[in-house]
Amino acid sequence: MPSARDAAEALAIAALGWIAEDPDRIGAFLGQSGLDPGALRARAADPELLAAVLDFVLAEDAHVLGLAAREGVRPEAVAAARAHLPGGADPHWT
Repeated sequence: MPSARDAAEALAIAALGWIAEDPDRIGAFLGQSGLDPGALRARAADPELLAAVLDFVLAEDAHVLGLAAREGVRPEAVAAARAHLPGGADPHWT
């Protein structure tokens, strides 16, 4: 059975794939993160980047619902996964 951290990373990697499927979403993520596509590929397994991916998803209800539907998880699972990645114990609600 995977650890909570492993499950969170797996969901974040799936979220990155979901983001990349849509030109508007990936453009917005790259703009917010300041990464170029090459840097994104190089850091795709970095836990801090995966935390940023889930932060991006959590910023919009439509993103949370879209990812949850694609992955067959409850929307609450996205926030729960975020809690297991770097900085997840200290959410910023700004």
